[in-house]
Amino acid sequence: MSHHDLRTFYRHYLDTLNNRRFDELSELFHDQLSLNGQPITRDEVMAAMRHTATEAVPDLVWTVQDVVVNDDRLTARLVDTGTPEKEWLGIKPTGGTFKVDEAAFYRIRDGRIDDMWFIVDTGAAQRQLDF
Repeated sequence: MSHHDLRTFYRHYLDTLNNRRFDELSELFHDQLSLNGQPITRDEVMAAMRHTATEAVPDLVWTVQDVVVNDDRLTARLVDTGTPEKEWLGIKPTGGTFKVDEAAFYRIRDGRIDDMWFIVDTGAAQRQLDF
């Protein structure tokens, strides 16, 4: 994919995720991939995303701030906002809302995500929720 195509792919990925179109989202992952350095199946990734976006933080929105593309790799700086209703990434729900930074790293192969890493500032989220 070209740099332009990868940027378009990522915008589509985030739009699909933010609008909870999970059947369509599922098609954007390989059957087997890596998540934060660990092997995982597409079904496991989708189960985690469904839990995050429908149960744990049902109003979670990922907003892209920056995207850098290099060959088949894409890096994004995001701002995540939401109101946890269940524990998520160690963050306890308090009824409050958070707004935190996330860094995400992807390798795209044959038009699908093959490798994904993410780092979320969970400490900042919990501090915001504790007030």
